[in-house]
Amino acid sequence: MNQTPIVAFLYDFDKTLCTTDMQNYAFIPSLGMTPAEFWAEANGFGRSNRMDGILAYMYTMIREAERRRRPFTRSDLVEKGRDIVLFPGVESWFRRINDFGRRQGVQVEHYVISSGLREIIEGSAISREFKEIYASEFYYDERGIPVWPKLAVNFTAKTQFVYRINKGVLDVSDDKTLNDSMPDDSKRVPFLNMVYFGDGLSDVPCMKMMRAYGGQAIAVYQEGNRPGVEDLLVKGRVDYIFPADYRAGSALEATAMDIVRKMAVTDRLAEENARQLRGVGGDLLQGQVGLF
Repeated sequence: MNQTPIVAFLYDFDKTLCTTDMQNYAFIPSLGMTPAEFWAEANGFGRSNRMDGILAYMYTMIREAERRRRPFTRSDLVEKGRDIVLFPGVESWFRRINDFGRRQGVQVEHYVISSGLREIIEGSAISREFKEIYASEFYYDERGIPVWPKLAVNFTAKTQFVYRINKGVLDVSDDKTLNDSMPDDSKRVPFLNMVYFGDGLSDVPCMKMMRAYGGQAIAVYQEGNRPGVEDLLVKGRVDYIFPADYRAGSALEATAMDIVRKMAVTDRLAEENARQLRGVGGDLLQGQVGLF
């Protein structure tokens, strides 16, 4: 019996599933800062020290919390994730897409690949919808206080997680298996069965991977970033663009379902081709045996 084909939906998080950077909802206000003040501080610190931008904002979070004597623990960050505002329809999106996939004979899995913080995402209303959350994360001491970056996911580093999903090597500490040679037909999720959802330039490396390897790339927009997203489409960096509306009946949902349907048909055709080749190969082998 053939294994059910898997279709993987990969998502950026900030401004793709929620309306702004996840730190803006509760963490930054808890410091007594505005988002503009915090990001200016973090970005300026990163530039002046020639530091990776993700590490710079993570350090700034720790430094400003200490400077202002504000609580900052893992549980605090998870709690602040409850203030995340999702785009319309996001909370029911996963159930609808999963149900549609089952009707097409495929299993849909959902993954986050984000430069935001895993801890905050875990506090959101949709955290349990994901098979894995790949996002920046702190290492915490026995009191739950952050002491070191555990994982920093910058824009180009996002692509390694696409490979992990492709091979089914989801443990970020397992580099050996990730880099082992693996035949294409044994990879858990073919690139052809992947869809990446993003919102801008930070997603371009993953979007280019999708387009290069036969997957699909979708960019969503709010009115404020619509010109930038339209530019991605014009330059061939994405396949489709839509307003960030995940509600039932939206254009985004209709296209996502069409993609799932197409992937399901492609899988069935590939399996039928393989079945016929096995049959023909067996017939040829029997004929050759008869010659002797």
